Amino acid sequence: MRMPYQRRRWELPDGDFLDVDEGQAEPGSPTLVVLHGLESSSRSSQVVGLLRAASRCRWRGVGVNFRSCSGTLNRLRRSYHAGDTADLAWVIQQVIAEHPGSAILCAGFSLGGNVLLKYLEEQADTVPRHLRAAVAISTPFDLAVSVRAIERGLSRVYMRRLLRGLTRKTLAKLERFPDLVDRRALCAVRTIAEFDALVTAPVHGFPSAAAYWAASSSGTALSRIARPTLLINAQDDPFFPGEALPRESVARNAYLSAEFPKAGGHMGFISGRSPGGATFWAVERAIHFLRDQLPPQDPRTASQTNHASRPTDPSP
Repeated sequence: MRMPYQRRRWELPDGDFLDVDEGQAEPGSPTLVVLHGLESSSRSSQVVGLLRAASRCRWRGVGVNFRSCSGTLNRLRRSYHAGDTADLAWVIQQVIAEHPGSAILCAGFSLGGNVLLKYLEEQADTVPRHLRAAVAISTPFDLAVSVRAIERGLSRVYMRRLLRGLTRKTLAKLERFPDLVDRRALCAVRTIAEFDALVTAPVHGFPSAAAYWAASSSGTALSRIARPTLLINAQDDPFFPGEALPRESVARNAYLSAEFPKAGGHMGFISGRSPGGATFWAVERAIHFLRDQLPPQDPRTASQTNHASRPTDPSP
């Protein structure tokens, strides 16, 4: 299935920009805003899978690229990070302005899931009424715990790949901002923790990596969330250990639901194969949850997905 999405550049108030992939839908159709993970993009298989599912529901899809993640380096010294919610808040207001009759649904993968949950926590009392529900998948609820996890075992393979992308972008920024960081120190970075200490924290105004992790972790204020929100994390996620999952927070907040299957890895959850490629249980589960939060009398919520069976837990 081809994705009939248009790449748009949205100019931000601070002089920077966001590139988004936006699909078309009938006026008044729900809009699904999707956030990707660290050093990923709106073209990742997980985001595309969710946007395709939204298209089948006849929803408008908006795949957001964080600053510098669309293939074009952003303009400012700063970039994006796990606790930066201002751009998501601006995107939601932009969607409301362009589609005032549209219900808004949100989903985030990994770092994007953390950003989404932080937004819901920080804006708990002022979340626009248009925003009906959210899903966060493979979220690193505690960034300090996640950083330690990614430095162990096979996770280091993924860490090195992420670091290559982060380092490459930072080196490119040095051409524009020579005083951004020390080039030699940057080339010597070997872990995400070291990168956060050298680049992420100081560039974004945090006194240390530890301060950045503490201020940006979504798991500390889940009790504030006041929109129906589904958390999907595998207990074998190499980026976030199963024993650290926020089960107590979920139990205390009626707005939170959780699916913590035993298996699924980090943004895996492959439940089968089809002629179009792999199918992902988490995507199916997310769509079902989000659809259930929309008014049942709206015919758009009962479109082509009504006949679909509910996804089953992939746990063994």
